[in-house]
Amino acid sequence: MRVLSVVGNRPQFIKSAPLSVALRDAEVDEVVLHTGQHWDPEMSQVFFDELGIPEPAYRLDLRTADTGAMTGPIRDAVERERPDWVLVYGDTNSTLAGAHAAGEEVPVAHVEAGLRSFDLSMPEEHNRIEVDRLAALLFCPDERSAAQLAREGVPGRAEVVGDVMADATRVFAPIARRRAAVASPPYAVLTIHRQANTEAERLRAIVDAIATVDHRFVFPVHPRTRQALADGRIALPSNVEPLEPVSYLEMLALVPAADVVVTDSGGLQKEAYWLQVPCVTIRPSTEWVDTVEAGANTLTEPEGLADALAGARFPPEAPTLYGDGHAAERIAASLYA
Repeated sequence: MRVLSVVGNRPQFIKSAPLSVALRDAEVDEVVLHTGQHWDPEMSQVFFDELGIPEPAYRLDLRTADTGAMTGPIRDAVERERPDWVLVYGDTNSTLAGAHAAGEEVPVAHVEAGLRSFDLSMPEEHNRIEVDRLAALLFCPDERSAAQLAREGVPGRAEVVGDVMADATRVFAPIARRRAAVASPPYAVLTIHRQANTEAERLRAIVDAIATVDHRFVFPVHPRTRQALADGRIALPSNVEPLEPVSYLEMLALVPAADVVVTDSGGLQKEAYWLQVPCVTIRPSTEWVDTVEAGANTLTEPEGLADALAGARFPPEAPTLYGDGHAAERIAASLYA
């Protein structure tokens, strides 16, 4: 069996690492295609180096998030490789381009299917919905997402397998703890990168809110955010320590020692949960609803940040969420079914 795995950004590299191992163990021939949606070495190549992901057979190096620009070159690879499956991850434009490129001849398998924030102002929400409608096999992280697919009547086969990012956290967190720390406690971890949060007015409001809070923030700055800060002439306050983008293993070392995580990242909401660190998410909605319902994650607008931080706690009786850390093996087995 041959699988073409389409990856293009940091979370997809992380998700693909444990699955690449499981595919190899199941004797599946995996061909990796890197769209180049993230092309900064600190946001892309470092993950191949750190996590042992197979080197891409195809590096499109498109340096764009434009779905249309990616679809044609991915389709060329599909036609050349003739895989049994095109495997796509999450909700990015690379995900959608991979699903479109598969066409009608090659079935699509979607990892992280069925998630919904119910916020159609987010481009990621549109991507999730469309990819789920196109996919023949839908790998759901939990029963909630499988139920959502059933309500929508998607034609593909849905399977609840857990979350491959839980697999990655289980495998790599012990390795990360042996690495040198990039900051000394006490601190809060801050990450901001979503398109909506990097619009000048919104970003300025977030920075102003952070300036009023009695926390020291360690802030690995995403390239998009760095450019937005420069373009908007927005200065970071004195309680924020900017860093260059950190690797996945460095982030896994940074988060457990933090008092709290402040983010707009979907993946970091989950990682904070698995690492038992309270999270404050600067978004009006989240696709990871269970972290909020468990009391470990608080959604807030910038003006509510101080109150959200004051109340941030990790619940002592937090339930297990999104699987047991062995989703990748289930996915590999399901591709044969």
